[in-house]
Amino acid sequence: MNRKLTKSNNNIVLTGTLAGIAEYFNIDPTLVRIIYVILSMFTFGSPIVLYIILALIVPASNKPRQTRSPYEGYGHPYAESTKKGRAKRPRKEAQKVEDDDWSDF
Repeated sequence: MNRKLTKSNNNIVLTGTLAGIAEYFNIDPTLVRIIYVILSMFTFGSPIVLYIILALIVPASNKPRQTRSPYEGYGHPYAESTKKGRAKRPRKEAQKVEDDDWSDF
């Protein structure tokens, strides 16, 4: 199998470089990010320079980016209503506020 190291299109935090490395080695991107943070704390900044160099050198992927709702997959109540083809939830009506109720001071 001919694999190329490219930035990730689907799992981007800053540039997709660490997720691209994780996809290349077929491991979890969160694990790569945790290892990177631990290395950054104990090696006094050299992984930060390495990350900047990798972000500039590693090419972007040619695959189209998969777009999704920011609420999708997190158990958010609006996740289902933001998917294509689904009906949106009806909006709730606002309750009227009496003018005399604003005297809290």
